[in-house]
Amino acid sequence: MVEHTVGIYGLGRFGSFWAKSLAASGLKVIGYNRSKRALPEGVVSGSEAEVLSCNTLFYCVAISSFEEVLSHTAAKIGKHTLVFDTCSVKVEPLRTMERLLPRGCTFAGSHPMFGPDSASEGMDGLPVVLCPGRDDEGKVDFWRHHFSKMGLRVIEITADRHDKEAAYTQGITHVVGRILGELDLHESEIATSGYKRLLQVREQTCNDPLQLFIDLQRYNPYTHGMRMELTSALEQIMTLFAQADLPPDRP
Repeated sequence: MVEHTVGIYGLGRFGSFWAKSLAASGLKVIGYNRSKRALPEGVVSGSEAEVLSCNTLFYCVAISSFEEVLSHTAAKIGKHTLVFDTCSVKVEPLRTMERLLPRGCTFAGSHPMFGPDSASEGMDGLPVVLCPGRDDEGKVDFWRHHFSKMGLRVIEITADRHDKEAAYTQGITHVVGRILGELDLHESEIATSGYKRLLQVREQTCNDPLQLFIDLQRYNPYTHGMRMELTSALEQIMTLFAQADLPPDRP
């Protein structure tokens, strides 16, 4: 049986996590990064050409860098390689792949809805989104089965539906987490379970690169509406406080 090879282009925080996870699932994973980085456990170092010619290629680069990286590499991708992006938005990268990948090149969108922090206790039952791209040969079937074998919950939806829902399920979480990160919050022996979960949200979101936070807000066409609703909701609460004529702090 021919071994299925997986190329990971970009070994940043998420790329390293994803490469290590796929290697642990029994696949041969070859990693490449433009600058020198430590290789994740189980991952083999490869040249750019080797990674681009694997059976499956996952781009694990910043959303804002994806077009530039794809422009640089598209013509070098193997004829039989299945290409996935792993961006946290889906409409924009799928349009980019449709525009830049050679005719006949197979591609689809993927978004593991977790990262090194949220999957620190295991990935069993966590969702991975697949969005249709160009797959006349049914190559994505391999990943439907393999992700399920890894214990992941495979969800297949359109890129537009992904972005619409992710604006709230992911986008609002990152906004709230970053707001919490601006506050001087500490652990406490009288902390409620709700407060502890808020600290977890702050930690998970603020551990991610700031560029990811900005890109989530910039490239998802639905996050502007989410931010406007969030601002309006905060204003309503502040108006409620003003109407209740609450006194200032009395230490």
